[in-house]
Amino acid sequence: MGRSGGEARREFGSMEEFWGFYLGQHSKPGTRRWHFVGTLASLACALLAAATGRAAPLLVAPVLGYGMAWYSHFFVEGNRPATFGHPVWSLLCDYRMFLLILTGRIDGELARFRVRPPSDAAVASAHKD
Repeated sequence: MGRSGGEARREFGSMEEFWGFYLGQHSKPGTRRWHFVGTLASLACALLAAATGRAAPLLVAPVLGYGMAWYSHFFVEGNRPATFGHPVWSLLCDYRMFLLILTGRIDGELARFRVRPPSDAAVASAHKD
């Protein structure tokens, strides 16, 4: 599948170690955009539920949030969502990434972990038989 599509589940010693891995799994700007919109949509559903006292928007929240995020992993980033192996840490990191994007600080974090999107040549060679 892509970079980590067939990897066995990795173990991490700390949240910070997982955070570096998480950022690497979201190296493409398009992946981060889809995550941002999905998280924003799920938060809007939660606010709508709180404002109206209705539970229905809460049922839609994870469908929107995870749906957009997983789409980005399968069709933009080309990898397996980290949520599958580490659901709690992935959710926490998603909110962390959301806040960093919202405040314009994501580029600094990507630079700190030396995360760059794969080059077109690397992607092409990874898909050769």
